[in-house]
Amino acid sequence: MPVRDTSKIWNFYAPVYNLFMLTNQNAYHEMYQKIIKTIRNKKVLELACGTGLISNHVADASKAYIATDFAENMLIQAQKKKSTDKLHYMKADASALPFENKSFDVVIISNALHVIPNPEKVLSEIARVLKTGGILIAPNFIHENLNGSALLMSKLLTVAGIAFETNWNAEEYIAFLKQNRFYVRKKAVLKASIPLIYTEANYR
Repeated sequence: MPVRDTSKIWNFYAPVYNLFMLTNQNAYHEMYQKIIKTIRNKKVLELACGTGLISNHVADASKAYIATDFAENMLIQAQKKKSTDKLHYMKADASALPFENKSFDVVIISNALHVIPNPEKVLSEIARVLKTGGILIAPNFIHENLNGSALLMSKLLTVAGIAFETNWNAEEYIAFLKQNRFYVRKKAVLKASIPLIYTEANYR
């Protein structure tokens, strides 16, 4: 069965995506501090970067930072607030990356694996382009201890056409990473519109 193309929905929502994500501002600021410590002076690839909510806040700490997305309108929005010459935006499919093996010290994919129809393929590509001993930073929304507002947010996303392909809880998400040979070395659950688990993992 062919993989469903979701780029149209993300292109449609690109102009208002940052407004929608304001409810997660505190969680993202917490993530920025964690990410900056990990990527300092390293070569970084970000997948599904969206409007640059992470890249434009952390890229200056890196040695070099490539941020990719498959939705052109997301990249247009990201480029408007480009924060440093170390940062380069480009269009790319996370499941078929145009990079050589062992190219990056760190790969970041934030709040995307749960909406991707083929997350295992994406993790396989990440493993391919990571250097030996490299780090995957993969924060992700989880369905765990959802209160009324989080349940409402989840339902609103579905109505808007942004369906979760997978509804992991924290334990299931970490197990999914492990099944794909990514072993979590750091984790923290952050308070957001839907609970968010911040993870850093090594491939082996």
